[in-house]
Amino acid sequence: MKFATRREHRANRRALRATLRRRTAGTRAIRRAVRAVATGSPQPVRTRLVAAGLDDATAKRFAGAFSRGLVADDTRETVIKLKGRVRKTVAVKLYAATTFAARLAAYRPKDKTAAAQFAALAA
Repeated sequence: MKFATRREHRANRRALRATLRRRTAGTRAIRRAVRAVATGSPQPVRTRLVAAGLDDATAKRFAGAFSRGLVADDTRETVIKLKGRVRKTVAVKLYAATTFAARLAAYRPKDKTAAAQFAALAA
């Protein structure tokens, strides 16, 4: 592919590198989630959604609503980073495979596209 200017060429290469980075991050997230779920121990909703086949961004978006009103099987503490150097310890709700499967069968978001994705996961 021939570019008119060096600037266009650099911009194209930068876009290609970004695409590759995004794909790699997505693949790593899936592999990490599948390994975590395979242990059999309770996992956070986001991890279970990614392992089930949902992309990481969608899983992050719907994890809170998915687990709302659901009684957790276990909890653990993790550290999150706030502004600057401030960190905070928060509780993370963990769910067993049976609890997750039961909720997945019933939960459908209002967004039609996301609802279709959740229906496909449940099937």
